[in-house]
Amino acid sequence: MNSERFTLLFPLWTLMGAGLALLYPPLFTWFRGDLITMGLGVIMLGMGLGLTPQDFVRVGQRPRPVVIGVLTQFIVMPSIAALLAFALHLSPPLAVGLILVGCCPGGTASNVVALIGRADVALSVVMTTVSTLVAVVLTPQLTALLASQYVPIDGGLLLIKVLQVVLFPVALGVLLKQGLPRLASRVEPVMAPLAVLAIVMIVASIVGSQANVLQQQGARLFLACVLLHGAGFLLGWLVPLLVGEGVLVQRTISIEVGMQNSGLAVVLARSGGFTSPITALPGAISAVIHCLIGSALAAIWRQKSRQQSKA
Repeated sequence: MNSERFTLLFPLWTLMGAGLALLYPPLFTWFRGDLITMGLGVIMLGMGLGLTPQDFVRVGQRPRPVVIGVLTQFIVMPSIAALLAFALHLSPPLAVGLILVGCCPGGTASNVVALIGRADVALSVVMTTVSTLVAVVLTPQLTALLASQYVPIDGGLLLIKVLQVVLFPVALGVLLKQGLPRLASRVEPVMAPLAVLAIVMIVASIVGSQANVLQQQGARLFLACVLLHGAGFLLGWLVPLLVGEGVLVQRTISIEVGMQNSGLAVVLARSGGFTSPITALPGAISAVIHCLIGSALAAIWRQKSRQQSKA
């Protein structure tokens, strides 16, 4: 199996990791603390290595889809997460964790799903990058606004953590790409498989460490995550349709809005000043859910594109 095929099968690996973690938690629970933070750093470094100046030029050339996508991302997902936490009467730690997921930017896995679903991959990469940079400010602020009713939120600490685990590794990747292009070209091909492995380990670690809680409150949490991401995919497709964007943009924004950076939610839940360890659980479940929904949609859209090309 080559690295590209391994990367494209990331939903399968995520589901398998979560399942194994439920069956035998010690297989993954050793991956915790700084290792989880380092795992997210690898994912963000890979994003930075994949960026070129042309990506940012493309934003200036086609700003409308990016603006629509990012606005939808940070209006729809936080609002729906807060509504679901209230409507489903989630316990405070799970409510905060779900809101944290909703306030995070798009994840790098969305770029893989955009490739599978015959969406606009270049637009997907740009949107992920822009939403990630905007999240440095918006994720702490929105979380503090929407989740402070459940537990005290230290917005300043969240901001510092986002800077550490998002902005620094992305900036490092960009600098390596521009300053040491030979080294970057050697490292870049292995970053996607490493990012998949990091996602799987983060998800499995949290699922394994909170297996008892998941068995007790799992049904309601699964429902919350399915509804959150289902609404994100649906509204992410509907909003660009209503404003007259084409099919490829509709698919791309749907994927970007529906798929969050759940790894960031996990890291912030563990290191952002939250006292309960189960605050990280919604992020882990979210990663499994949005990967499965996104992959299913990508398969449907890919098949539809094949049929249209034959017609």
